Amino acid sequence: MSGALPFSMRAYAAADEDAAIALWLATWQQTYPQFDFAARLSWWREHWRKLTQAAKIVVAADGGAAKSMIGFVTVEPATHYLDQLVVAPEFWGRSVGAALMDEAKRLSPHGIDLDVNTDNARAISFYRKCGFIVTGDGVNQFSGRPIHHMRWRPASW
Repeated sequence: MSGALPFSMRAYAAADEDAAIALWLATWQQTYPQFDFAARLSWWREHWRKLTQAAKIVVAADGGAAKSMIGFVTVEPATHYLDQLVVAPEFWGRSVGAALMDEAKRLSPHGIDLDVNTDNARAISFYRKCGFIVTGDGVNQFSGRPIHHMRWRPASW
């Protein structure tokens, strides 16, 4: 699928937890099919609950009658850290990710930092198109996988 589609943006609500976790699972399983993300769900639920306390979260919902969650982005205003930008695989390449990134930049107008797995070429390409640059390398503290540190700053900074 390609092209834009009707969807809306809204603030995350506690009632969205199960849908957000299911979307995270589906997206990461599609990105890395060799890993069993279902086995990580209890860890992820705990991480998610902590994240919801620290981050601003915007949800993308499809334009259909069900208004199903098709994506979300999390940004911690105090640190400018984007922990998650997730879009349902069936909506990749359909402007949802770009709209969520616009929301992240609105929530953190002075800049955004993030980490991305070095082997996630799709995500790295997306972030570069959104104006991010690689500022260093590291290792993910949870998975042990190599990562790039990436940063976006507005042109006025």
